[in-house]
Amino acid sequence: MTAVRRAAGLLSAALAVLVGTVAPAHAAGYRYWSFWERTDGHWTYATQGPSIVRPDDGTVQGFRFAVSADSADASRPRGTADFATICASTPAKAGTKRVALVLDFGTPADAPSGETPPAGRTACARVPADATTADALAAVAPPLRYDTNALLCAIAGYPEKGCGEQVASDQKPSTGKARNGGSDSGPSLGLPIGAGVVALLAGAALWQARRRRNA
Repeated sequence: MTAVRRAAGLLSAALAVLVGTVAPAHAAGYRYWSFWERTDGHWTYATQGPSIVRPDDGTVQGFRFAVSADSADASRPRGTADFATICASTPAKAGTKRVALVLDFGTPADAPSGETPPAGRTACARVPADATTADALAAVAPPLRYDTNALLCAIAGYPEKGCGEQVASDQKPSTGKARNGGSDSGPSLGLPIGAGVVALLAGAALWQARRRRNA
């Protein structure tokens, strides 16, 4: 009985080693331009891409460059977001529509290595009545850059390179809010090491128990 108890104690110790050596998972983020729509004075993450959405005259839309894990984690555009203010000097014209755009190039912490974000700005795009948001954006903030999957990579040439690249959790800028979502950065080396300890101690405990029973 003493040998059995000793074996159980060794197994418990081994499990404690396993738990203590497995590192916690780390959430990952992505550096990209997020697309927002202004409704009732609040920003809402767009559910469709700018090449699909066809805004009405008087619409306010925004873009924000930042590092985030998902839509719940994304940073909203900053600055003036009022149509009357942004489009004050752009009168209505038959056959066209006006779309107010808020362009937030993010913070230095969000920027790719070696790049500095331009100052945020607003623009009023006057475009054909059937134009998409992408058309409006191209009219006031060229050059735009897209990847092969039609993901918007750059506005007004920023950033110069990169497109939706993954950023490790320890490189993500802190925004003072909880970050949700993300993916596991991979298994810790502590897992196989801990498993090896369990197997080794378990074998030693069983050998010791059998030895004492046969003595």
